Amino acid sequence: MTDIVLNIRNQFPILHQKVHGHPLIYFDNAATSQKPLKVINAISEYYLQENSNIHRGAHYLSNQATEKYEKSREAVRHLINAESTEEIILTKGTTESINLVASCLSQYLFKPGDEILISGLEHHANIVPWQIAADQKGALIKVIPILDSGELDLVAFKNLLSPKNKTFGIESYF
Repeated sequence: MTDIVLNIRNQFPILHQKVHGHPLIYFDNAATSQKPLKVINAISEYYLQENSNIHRGAHYLSNQATEKYEKSREAVRHLINAESTEEIILTKGTTESINLVASCLSQYLFKPGDEILISGLEHHANIVPWQIAADQKGALIKVIPILDSGELDLVAFKNLLSPKNKTFGIESYF
């Protein structure tokens, strides 16, 4: 392993164990991401010193938790160069985020006959919300096939692009 990979692995205590004599490798991050020690310590500190509801209390702990929560939104805003923290929505995880995006897009953007493109590589949690959105609006799911090499079939992808897609401008990259 390279020094970079070892450095990253060393930040995650759970990856210090072996499974069947091999270092643990964990790829189910969309379901449950493993946490680096820095995050584990921050969560522990929160529960030990600040545990309270954000935006709901008029007491010291609630105000402290709200302040740190808003600082984290500001850090994310800065990281992705968003114009406002109001553009930053924090969720419990990837599945909740995908469900929220699919629900909002289906409610306000999709119409009967629209096509939603997903790849054959998608995790179950990124298939079901789009199926629900398609069912609700009469849209169709189109699947980008995977080559034997495990890569997206970009030729097939280009052929799937049409005015019926909701691609949000991605076709300009191909």
